[in-house]
Amino acid sequence: MGVTLVSGSLFFPEGELMLLMRRLLLAAAVAGLLCATAFVAGYALHDGPSQRPAASGTGAVPTDEPSTPAVTPETPSATPRPSAGPTPTATPTDEPTKEPTLAPGPRLLGPGDDGDQVRDLQARLKQIFWFDADVTGTYGDVTEAAVRGFQAKRGIPVTGEVDQRTQDRLSAMTTTPTDAELHNRGNTPGALDARCRTGRVLCIDKTSSTLRFVVDGLVLQTLDTRFGASTTPTREGVFHVYLKDADHVSQLYGSSMPYSMFFDRGQAVHYSSDFAAVGYAGASHGCVNIRDYDGVAHLYDQVRVGDTVVVYWS
Repeated sequence: MGVTLVSGSLFFPEGELMLLMRRLLLAAAVAGLLCATAFVAGYALHDGPSQRPAASGTGAVPTDEPSTPAVTPETPSATPRPSAGPTPTATPTDEPTKEPTLAPGPRLLGPGDDGDQVRDLQARLKQIFWFDADVTGTYGDVTEAAVRGFQAKRGIPVTGEVDQRTQDRLSAMTTTPTDAELHNRGNTPGALDARCRTGRVLCIDKTSSTLRFVVDGLVLQTLDTRFGASTTPTREGVFHVYLKDADHVSQLYGSSMPYSMFFDRGQAVHYSSDFAAVGYAGASHGCVNIRDYDGVAHLYDQVRVGDTVVVYWS
């Protein structure tokens, strides 16, 4: 079969030309298919999950699939030690706390002693009614018993001997004994005031702490007295009894005032249980205290409303 050339070109027979064209189209289709297949395969390999572990740090490829956590083999822990708990506190008991025991001090006076110090001791004990015998100046059984009773009452170690604690407490509760107390005499009255020598008079001497009932210059009765403190003094001067009340009770202090004989604005002569109990360790609120109950009862019966009262210093 021959080939015809027209105007410098080659011409193929029509049948062969069509066959050639088909082959070319087929080859192009196969090539395109191969290229597409290669592209898809490469894309799949690029975007799929990596089979290798990503390097740590920047540049690791993220994945949407959950990673499998690494399993760390368990290491048996050491045997646990019991933790130190709080130190238990002592359980409180109901036993009472023991009070410290007072020990007696060195002896100042005791059985067998004699002298003025013993006389002073006895007179002070007598002021507060712990010693009911005569003041002798001899420390015997009666004095020892009186000291024991005083110590027991005041919470002082009971020895029957006088130590500094006993002496201080006794001094605080009593006054310096008078000469009359030291020698078993009542208070010694001073000179009788001239105003007491006429008529019926209660003559009250603040110097000697005495009251004398005098009628026309004759002393009929003498009693020991106690007066008001410095803040509530017993007033001095000449007065008259204006009221008697055997069972009076103070409206100001609520205290009993038996055998009251009022002479000046609420001040009266009357019996005082406090004077009888503590002697001159206390004082009144201005009244004239009497410690002899029977003696003031007798005086009350003798005194009349209107009788003169003279309060003075001798």
